[in-house]
Amino acid sequence: MKTLVRFSCWMLGMGLLLSSPTFAQLKGTWQQKGDDGVITSLICSDDYLMMTRYKEKEFIYTEGGTYKITNGTIAYKSEFNSADTSRVGKTLTFKITISGKKLSVENVGEWQQMDDGSTPASALYRITGRMGNDGNISPMQRGPRKTLKMLTGTRFQWAAINPETKQFSGTGGGSYVIKDGKYTETIEFFSRDNSRVGASLTFDYELKDGKDWHHSGLSSAGAKIYEVWSKEQ
Repeated sequence: MKTLVRFSCWMLGMGLLLSSPTFAQLKGTWQQKGDDGVITSLICSDDYLMMTRYKEKEFIYTEGGTYKITNGTIAYKSEFNSADTSRVGKTLTFKITISGKKLSVENVGEWQQMDDGSTPASALYRITGRMGNDGNISPMQRGPRKTLKMLTGTRFQWAAINPETKQFSGTGGGSYVIKDGKYTETIEFFSRDNSRVGASLTFDYELKDGKDWHHSGLSSAGAKIYEVWSKEQ
């Protein structure tokens, strides 16, 4: 509990100073594991981050939003927070130092870089199309409610959110591999059903025009799906 309180205080008020501030330095996956087995995972694209705390078969908390770096300071604007929706829409600042593959956060500890997000699939995506019962792909109109999915070099996380109403509908994430035209993800946390943790799901995939991820197979509930996810600009 003390670790969670300290972490929340960091998210609320600590400032963040980078040794050489660039978007590329934060891009990828950073992870911290406490003595109590709680894992804090931070995944970043060029301008969006998702942070999640969980332990074996127990989801604890997640939040995320946009960020930008200016003069050695990161400004983070929350778009979702599963623990405290009052923080959604607020802009916070942070202080850190980065040395090699270590991210040191003042008064919190050190994080280890797990990957640098340099693969072609690494990006922030938003679902933009889904196949209906008639076999046709229906485009999804953009609005305040959205489902995002971020891929780094080795990790994935999706989140269904509405920043306008501050609604958080669910999230899940873990590790993934791509091989021989197949995308396989292994669930490590799932806010809606902890019993799904440990399951591996394999999908056919194709990245069209370098920006649209076509994704087909069976969902975690066993339903047939065909989805289109487009890179967020």
